Amino acid sequence: MSRIHFEQLPAEVRQAVADKTGAVHQAETMRGGMNSGIASVLDTDSGSVFVKGIPADHPQVGAQRREAAVAPHLPPSCPRLYWHLELDGWSLLGYEVVDGRHADYAPGSPDLPLVEAALTELQGIMAPTDVEIKQAVDRWEEYVPPGTLQHFDGDALLHTDYAPDNVLIVGERARLVDWAWPTRGAAWIDPGALALRLMDAGHPVEAAVDFAGRFPSWRSAEPEALATFGAATAALWREIADQNGTVWKRAMAQQAATLGRALGAPVSAAGGAAAGDCPGPCR
Repeated sequence: MSRIHFEQLPAEVRQAVADKTGAVHQAETMRGGMNSGIASVLDTDSGSVFVKGIPADHPQVGAQRREAAVAPHLPPSCPRLYWHLELDGWSLLGYEVVDGRHADYAPGSPDLPLVEAALTELQGIMAPTDVEIKQAVDRWEEYVPPGTLQHFDGDALLHTDYAPDNVLIVGERARLVDWAWPTRGAAWIDPGALALRLMDAGHPVEAAVDFAGRFPSWRSAEPEALATFGAATAALWREIADQNGTVWKRAMAQQAATLGRALGAPVSAAGGAAAGDCPGPCR
């Protein structure tokens, strides 16, 4: 998505932001990320505010509205949402500024205990019942072996995408960002999703699974549930790599197949990944 500067927004939209923040003295456009038409840090009378947004007629506006709706239910490890505006063709979110760096998942990284602490905090949060969010059983339905989908059902609030870009390290704390796909499901899904990202960062599969085992939800999950997750993850990434066989997607598919075998998934479901912009079942 092409990105514009804050000053290029319609005057009515800029005034609506100023009504929330006080006068805007400076706006710095951020370069990272691909899914926002505007992403700027504003220096305002009320302090710094991170503003991101997309045109109101963009296909992803529904995901941004979900992100806004779930924000009040997120734990303190997640940036605070100050406001949500929709007018004059734009949907904007105003967030607490989180000035950090992307997490380092490499073996032995001092960031790993911080990531563990942030996920532990999230594991205690139940999915809100007054917000329409995705269901894990719907998102993984096409990827699980027959008769196993029930294992994904649950009431936990899940992030599901632990790419390092979505975990910022600020001082001695990890902050979980990018909540466009909040999901209700079994709590052990998030430790499993993190395990795959650890493998991508160089952890052997045994070490990645051991890391997932630090979370009670994973330790208490039925072996069949974890095997089902392994099979579904392998099938998902095989599909992603088949659709767009870039090097990193093929590598992720191979890692997912390895994880599936380690979790006891059938070889026919977990193996053979040869080679979507979405890192999970995005629907």
